[in-house]
Amino acid sequence: VIEQLPPMKNLLLALACVGLCTVSGAQEPARPTIRIGLIGLDTSHVPAFAGIFNNAKATGDLAGFKVVAGYPGGTDLPASRDRVARFTEQTRAKGVEIVDSIPALLAKVDVVMLESVDGRIHLQEAIPVIKAGKPLWIDKPIAGSLADAIAIFELAKQHNVPVFSSSPVRFVAEVQAAVTNDAIGPILGAATWGSCSHSTGTPDLFFYGIHGIEPLFVLLGAGCHTVSRGVTKETEIVTGVWKDGRVGTYRGIHKGKAGFGATVFGTKAIVQMEKGDGFNGLGREIARFFKTRKSPVSPEETIEIFTFMEAADESKRQGGAPVALADVLAKAKTEAAAK
Repeated sequence: VIEQLPPMKNLLLALACVGLCTVSGAQEPARPTIRIGLIGLDTSHVPAFAGIFNNAKATGDLAGFKVVAGYPGGTDLPASRDRVARFTEQTRAKGVEIVDSIPALLAKVDVVMLESVDGRIHLQEAIPVIKAGKPLWIDKPIAGSLADAIAIFELAKQHNVPVFSSSPVRFVAEVQAAVTNDAIGPILGAATWGSCSHSTGTPDLFFYGIHGIEPLFVLLGAGCHTVSRGVTKETEIVTGVWKDGRVGTYRGIHKGKAGFGATVFGTKAIVQMEKGDGFNGLGREIARFFKTRKSPVSPEETIEIFTFMEAADESKRQGGAPVALADVLAKAKTEAAAK
């Protein structure tokens, strides 16, 4: 057909073809944006995550996301009641649409971040998300009780929906690196410390203690057998004995300098570390989770961490006596089955 056209038309058509081919070769197909919905706008984590995922200059794992909707939620817990309005407005200011219900949010999003500061309502908020088939990130604590945590994972398994929860301290680079550091050698024990404020209605360590306890499981792995807990007005010491005899301790600080730190006892060296930047690392892990639908932390490990903390509460009730995690887990599974 081209050969039959006048010479000028032949030239113009050829140039047009070259231009189209050049543009086509230079541009990659646009990747669809993963739309994030936020449930519970009563924590500083909400505007922080909105800033991370709505960054137009984001690259790598964090590219291709946008927080598009948020449901304020909130409860009578002072940490929720007194902050939900402020953080809702901060979230709205970042271009996020505020909706009045979880169903309204689910209609607008591909994945969900459950951020409610009050862990007691996490199960009831997670149920419609899981039933809608949306991958779900749950900020700490995953739930208000061990039984609720088990119920969340069981429901997620039934509906084949990925669920992920973690303290950001898990992803502090120094904590992660210590596990495979040849200079330290195999880890024989670990001690962590940090602020340990409590929250009404949930086991004491769920709210802030998790930031020191989760790293114990990064450093020592799963397999804790018993937990004992001693408490004074200013400090509490939680000691876990692993099945292979290794010991992990957590010092919860109620008064004085807190922060986060850890000491690792290895076969070759003893190393102390202070808290690094785990929040951005957590953001990257959440991004990978939403893209791959695979959690970097298994449900079994998360459940063991929360069994550890609930066993610590039971030890406190028993005056510091060692409590077997297996007993606490068995009771919680019975309670979860009844939900």
